[in-house]
Amino acid sequence: MKYTDEFRDREKAKILIKEINKLAATIEIARTRPINIMEVCGGHTHSIFRYGLEGMLPDAIELVHGPGCPVCVLPMGRVDDCVSIAERPEVIFTTFGDAMRVPGSKKSLQQAKADGADVRMVYSPMDALTLARKNPDREVVFFGLGFETTMPSTALTVLQAETDGIENFSVFCNHITIVPTIKAILDSPDLHLDGFLGPGHVSMVIGTAPYEFIACFYKRPMVVAGFEPLDVLQSIWMVLKQIKDGRAEIENQYARIVPEAGNNAALAAVGKVYELREFFEWRGLGSIDHSGVKVRDDYARFDAERKFAIPGVKIADPKSCQCGEVLKGVIKPWQCKVFGIACTPEMPLGALMVSSEGACAAYYQYGGVKKHTAARPDASVAAAS
Repeated sequence: MKYTDEFRDREKAKILIKEINKLAATIEIARTRPINIMEVCGGHTHSIFRYGLEGMLPDAIELVHGPGCPVCVLPMGRVDDCVSIAERPEVIFTTFGDAMRVPGSKKSLQQAKADGADVRMVYSPMDALTLARKNPDREVVFFGLGFETTMPSTALTVLQAETDGIENFSVFCNHITIVPTIKAILDSPDLHLDGFLGPGHVSMVIGTAPYEFIACFYKRPMVVAGFEPLDVLQSIWMVLKQIKDGRAEIENQYARIVPEAGNNAALAAVGKVYELREFFEWRGLGSIDHSGVKVRDDYARFDAERKFAIPGVKIADPKSCQCGEVLKGVIKPWQCKVFGIACTPEMPLGALMVSSEGACAAYYQYGGVKKHTAARPDASVAAAS
């Protein structure tokens, strides 16, 4: 398939692996510890495991899986808020499919649907707006979720609802921002990172300039990467080259998709509809200042948080679930004591096991669950609990 096969060329991958090995062998820090490179985006994590890239890399390179999965970082209390809205008899609650099974403290949206709530899966916020047109006697709520990648489509839908005079449509806004998240990770004392693979889809909207602080203030290289195997391998090589040369720059490997200045039309829509929250709660990372957005006062009638009373209670994750440590890159998914035993895609304890971009889901699907859990000393204990 043209424009896909070109980035999955086996021979070119062999060449890149060879060059990565040669380069890693010349980097000084690799003599005492692994070179830690974080892929921020969950889409990269799945690509890495789908194509077996981690197993091709030398032991000198450690890939750290970051928090770039918006479903995964949603705190349990916000899921409870979703369920609270969805269970109102006048509401049709719409959501993307990967949010359906994220567990709340009592139930998921899928379980709420099974209990009688009118929860419907949609492919875009415009689908939800269409439902609002067809059901003028019902309140249609769209679960606005995601980083800057999905913010524009939700914002444009709100603007369309205003233009069309549709008053029975609203958004439960849980959109989050990538830059404060990366800063929180860099400020964390729990791990040391030597470089980043930057998120491709977010960067398609915001461009590359917002990441300059990573290079200027934290002296870490970042390469905005595509999602095909050759994209990821070339981006790893580019990060290593910067480390070898003593450089810290923001480079754009995904230039065929990502414009340096971002998408001005998308950014304009986001700026018109949303403003930054003072803070937002993240699963595993806690409260991060200015890391989420809310609907501006001018569009308050489209804000589900103002239209409906929600619990708004902070709920701690189950003690046995280590999603937080996985999201921060402190542990690998298989090191969680319930991974693949008490926590599976069929019966998840945490969001990382159900999201299409979750690191735990990637390990479970591609990473050899039996091999990892069998090697874990506490496997029998976890199974018994």
